[in-house]
Amino acid sequence: MKLEKIKEQMHSMELYLTNDEELMREQMECLDKLYDYNGTRPTEGKRREALLSEMLAEVGEGCYIEPPLHSNWGGRHVHLGKYVYANFNLTLVDDTHIYIGDFTMIGPNVTITSAGHPVLPELREQTYQFNAPVHIGRNCWLGAGVIILPGVTIGDNTVIGAGSVVTKDIPADVVAVGSPCRVLRPIGERDREYYFKDRRIPEGI
Repeated sequence: MKLEKIKEQMHSMELYLTNDEELMREQMECLDKLYDYNGTRPTEGKRREALLSEMLAEVGEGCYIEPPLHSNWGGRHVHLGKYVYANFNLTLVDDTHIYIGDFTMIGPNVTITSAGHPVLPELREQTYQFNAPVHIGRNCWLGAGVIILPGVTIGDNTVIGAGSVVTKDIPADVVAVGSPCRVLRPIGERDREYYFKDRRIPEGI
C-alpha cells in the first residue's frame, strides 16, 4: 500500500519522498534496460526497437532515439507518437509522464524534465520532490540544447530555438526562442518560400 500511495503522489503533482526501497528497486530495473539500450551497436537497429518498446510507456512506429539516452526511469513514463526522432544525449527526467507527438524532431543535448523540488530549503533537505507532466505536440522541432521544465505544454508544429529554456506553455504554430523562452513570431507565408535565411524551397518539394 505504501508503494501504491507513492506512485499516486508521483503522478498527481503532490510532494513525496523518493527513498522508498521498493520504488528504488523498480527504478533500478528500468535503468538496467536503459544501460542495455545505450550499449547497442549502430547496426543493431532491430534490438534498439525491441528495447524501446519494452522501456517506454508507448512508442509509435518509426521512432528513433540515438544513444546515449539518459532517463530517470528508463523511459517508463514516456509516451512517443510515431516517427519521433531524437539526436544524441536526450535527457528525459521522466518521474511522471512525458508526451511527445508524431513527427517531432529533437536536437542533440535536449533536456525534458517532469520533476522539481521545493524552493523551501527545509523541504529539500528531506529530499521532497514533486512532478508535473510535460506535453509536446505533433510535428514540433526542439533545437539543440533546449531545456523544458515541469508542467510545460508546447503546441503542434512549433519550433523551439536552440538553447532555449522553456518555463511556460508555448502555443502552436510559432517560433519561440530565448531564456526564458518567448514567442518570436508565428510560422507564416515566408516559411512556405524559404527554409533557411535566404535559401528558397525548391519547386516540387
